[in-house]
Amino acid sequence: MTTTFVAERLSPYLCFSRTEWAGLRNGAELPIDAAELDSLVSLNDSVSLEDVADIYLPMLRLLELYYEASQQLYQVTNVFLGSPTTSRVPYVIGIAGSVAVGKSSTARILQALLARTLNCTVDLVTTDGFLYPNRVLQERGIMHRKGFPESYDRRRLIQFIADVKSGKPRLEVPIYSHLVYDIVPDEVRVIDRPDILIVEGLNVLQRGGRASRSPQIFVSDFFDFSIYVDADERHLQQWYVERFLRLRETAFRDPSSYFRRYAELSVEEAVATARRIWREINYVNLKQNIEPTRERADLILEKGARHTLERVYLRKL
Repeated sequence: MTTTFVAERLSPYLCFSRTEWAGLRNGAELPIDAAELDSLVSLNDSVSLEDVADIYLPMLRLLELYYEASQQLYQVTNVFLGSPTTSRVPYVIGIAGSVAVGKSSTARILQALLARTLNCTVDLVTTDGFLYPNRVLQERGIMHRKGFPESYDRRRLIQFIADVKSGKPRLEVPIYSHLVYDIVPDEVRVIDRPDILIVEGLNVLQRGGRASRSPQIFVSDFFDFSIYVDADERHLQQWYVERFLRLRETAFRDPSSYFRRYAELSVEEAVATARRIWREINYVNLKQNIEPTRERADLILEKGARHTLERVYLRKL
């Protein structure tokens, strides 16, 4: 028995090449065109219609089966408890991954595909809205650790997810502006019992923290399904630098941008700055907090160079 065979047998995941995963599409037709896909893809990310056909459509078929099964289970549980009801609670999907990996694109594409295919309401919430305002981060001396677990109002985030799974209506979510790099005061989004809720963020699969004798509750405890978007750290750094350079030519030039000062950097200075930020902040967060959560996901999407989706790992039941 080879070491490779033992490792594969003991892995909690089934591993699929792109070709093998695409074979599970089962003849599903593309529900979006190139123009709509482009509107869903983040700056400097790259997702083709072939990616949607080969990777997203099999994933969509899987999620449709899981979603339908969860609704049946909910109904029979209510019957068992003697309180049959037609009301449903949202099915919650968590999406995690590094800065610059393209998880926001994944979330938006999945939202569009689910809404169109299942003909249901699908809302998307990013955990950016649950970051503490900059003034709080500055008071606590952790402005340089924005995006790390301690920079989020985790109690508020967990309460929100708990309320979602309790079927509560009209829940308010703070709005975060990437332009001003802060929470927008006195502005909220309302989430009103969607059929499916997608929650996207760096650390949504994280567990653990400071030792405590009392039971701890985590955001991921409320997920019905979770996805981790993965890529080699060399690619992640390169994508981050490329995105930084594109922002330098676009959003950073806005007079109200928090990063306005970077717009005047030369290309060489911008590359050096982006690499420093990656090395001192994003890489540290990736290795300490984000990457260790990868094996908690139900599905792992593995990207290669140029954002190409190459391999899929599905957790064994």
